[in-house]
Amino acid sequence: MQIRNIAVRALSLLAALALVACQRTLPPVLFHAEGRPQHLGEWHVLEVAGKRLVLNDRVVPYDLNTPLFTDYAHKLRTIWMPAGVSATYSATEAFDFPVGTIISKTFYYPLPDQGARGGAAVARTYDVSRDFGTSGIDLDHVRLVETRLLVRRAEGWTAFPYVWNAAQTDAVLARTGDVIPLELVSDDGARDAFNYVVPDESQCASCHARDWVTRAIGPIGPKARHLNRDFRYADGNENQLAHLARVGYLSGAPAAADAPRNVNWMDTTQSLDSRARAYLDVNCGHCHNPKGAANTTALTLDISGAADRHLGVCKPPVAAGRGTGDHFFDIVPGKPADSILPYRMGSSEPGVMMPELGRSTVHREGVELIRAWIAAQQGDCNNAG
Repeated sequence: MQIRNIAVRALSLLAALALVACQRTLPPVLFHAEGRPQHLGEWHVLEVAGKRLVLNDRVVPYDLNTPLFTDYAHKLRTIWMPAGVSATYSATEAFDFPVGTIISKTFYYPLPDQGARGGAAVARTYDVSRDFGTSGIDLDHVRLVETRLLVRRAEGWTAFPYVWNAAQTDAVLARTGDVIPLELVSDDGARDAFNYVVPDESQCASCHARDWVTRAIGPIGPKARHLNRDFRYADGNENQLAHLARVGYLSGAPAAADAPRNVNWMDTTQSLDSRARAYLDVNCGHCHNPKGAANTTALTLDISGAADRHLGVCKPPVAAGRGTGDHFFDIVPGKPADSILPYRMGSSEPGVMMPELGRSTVHREGVELIRAWIAAQQGDCNNAG
């Protein structure tokens, strides 16, 4: 056992040294204050080195307690800032990032086992063993699909969608978006073909508009409640808020115990209500809030919404149509089959499905969570209307 432990430590050290060696050969991150670079590699935030996708120096990875669902894709999220500046902490909103900040999100899929590989096949799995680690992402086991950048320029945030080439060596700017045929392969061998949709620049802006009046866009994920969790960095586990503060990327943050925290939607040791609210917050709350694109619906699905009609309980829809499924209320306590919310989440039909953008498939487990949450609610809508 002792020999085995020594061998494991030696391999870990070699992997870390290899990553450092890769990083030393990368040009420094390049912030483009204007223009639209045609290749992701022009930014030097993350690059392919050998058969691994690695991060450049001072590019900090992060994860969310409950992530946004995107057709079962896995995601690598990163933040980079110029030296000498930092983001300002907020307890409720996305942090205030300085000019020069580059936030990236790379969408990828683990590959299915050897017998199921080929063509458009990707794995439908929650297994994260082949996700980003201290030595990067092993490209022998994943397929890179796209990388989105949010860049903080002097005039505000700008979105850049990049699509990875077939050789998995670089990604090219796709201002008008793209459609990539893929096939989800489950552990039991079941296959589901779908079209993965890369949003165009205007669609990026529609989801990231923090205020629908000004249409100014900004980050969605980097909020205290989403980031307040541990992450396995190259030098060990550390709370993400504490780590960002330690490396100089965040100022004004309290101790992690004093910061808000959403739960992991898959953590069954947490209450059903907290799991469902966290799921709705990250998947729906960026539009369904008092300032968001869906503010006219009077449906507030971010974590601040009260558990009443603002959350959809016994609330009639603002507009009728196919999106209601002939149901009368967004949420009918105890009756998910009579509720509009899971009906729309369970559809992949344009004009019916919610969210409207960001997915082509139905998140089965997410719908099951919301249905269970509604089924557990007490009360009725007999006197509503």
